[in-house]
Amino acid sequence: MNYLEQIENKSIHIIREAYSNFKHLAMLWSIGKDSTVLLWLARKAFFGHVPFPLVHIDTNYKIPQMIEYRDQLAMEWKLNLVYGQNEKALAEKQTFPDGNITRIECCSLLKTKALRDTLSGTGKRYKINHSTGQYDVWDNNEPFTGVIVGVRADEEGSRSKERYFSPRNVENNWEISAQPPEFWNQYKTEFAPGTHVRIHPLLDWTELNIWEYIQRENIPTVSLYYDQGEGKRYRSLGCEPCTLAVNSCAKNVDDIVEELKTGKFSNIAERSGRAQDKDDGGGLESLRKDGYM
Repeated sequence: MNYLEQIENKSIHIIREAYSNFKHLAMLWSIGKDSTVLLWLARKAFFGHVPFPLVHIDTNYKIPQMIEYRDQLAMEWKLNLVYGQNEKALAEKQTFPDGNITRIECCSLLKTKALRDTLSGTGKRYKINHSTGQYDVWDNNEPFTGVIVGVRADEEGSRSKERYFSPRNVENNWEISAQPPEFWNQYKTEFAPGTHVRIHPLLDWTELNIWEYIQRENIPTVSLYYDQGEGKRYRSLGCEPCTLAVNSCAKNVDDIVEELKTGKFSNIAERSGRAQDKDDGGGLESLRKDGYM
């Protein structure tokens, strides 16, 4: 086996372990490259079928191409797609684009709180209707006890502190020092009642691994990742007001793989175009301790 095959097999094993150990399991899908690779691995793990809901947190400020891609793939692959949203904050214009709060406060409301409420079932959930292509209110409010996430250790500092199976307490907070040790591919999957566990099958993958796998498997990705003729593309995707493109002429997956191999971005953080990271002191640790993805 080559290295890509090794990490692919390990990730599929972790996904199957999660499915066998958590009754109410979901997978977060941000629509970005990492979580789309995760979705591809889940389809491989279960022979083309994803046997649990995909959860997307819609801030209402995602770049339009992202939402178009999400809905197209959900219909094409018959995904059990659910989205949640902080409708109260949006209705009251408690957002950074409305000029009423900071970027960090906006992320806390539109991402962290929306995620917590969606996972716990206290917030409204919308589920795709494959007959109409629209989203209907989902009457299932059962809390998710296991959540599969496309986090990579090399992407950002606080994520390097994660475990493959990482518990969040009843308040959804991340207690870094309380994480269980993981040796020799042995994972702790039993935790106290009220805990939900985040599962990270991509923890060992690098940005280059992700793109090499996309290249090998021919995985469809959002067009925003590629230069459309202006010498710019997105390296990391998020909300439109807080996400900047990078200078790059990479027009396809092959170009991106070659660009990463040259080390062009070796001294530039992958999320350097995400403004909220800078406002959080150059990382996401304070946001993530409260439940951010």
